[in-house]
Amino acid sequence: MDDKCLMESLLMSVKGVCDLYLHGTIESNTEHVHSAFDQALCNSLTIQNEIYKKMAAKGWYLTEQAEQQKINQLKQKFSQMS
Repeated sequence: MDDKCLMESLLMSVKGVCDLYLHGTIESNTEHVHSAFDQALCNSLTIQNEIYKKMAAKGWYLTEQAEQQKINQLKQKFSQMS
């Protein structure tokens, strides 16, 4: 397994963990449990962001700049829904 593949695997795993912690935070029924899940979610999001930045710096996670026209169209579409 090369470095890129390893980083992709780590990123997907951390994203999955974030999803679990998010649902744990939402569904928790006591303040103590809610706080524990919330802190774990924040920590996991920080880790996810660091992995993303390292991958982007190496050119392993490419993103596209959205066209302003498409952004404006979506804004208009969703503003009409409210």
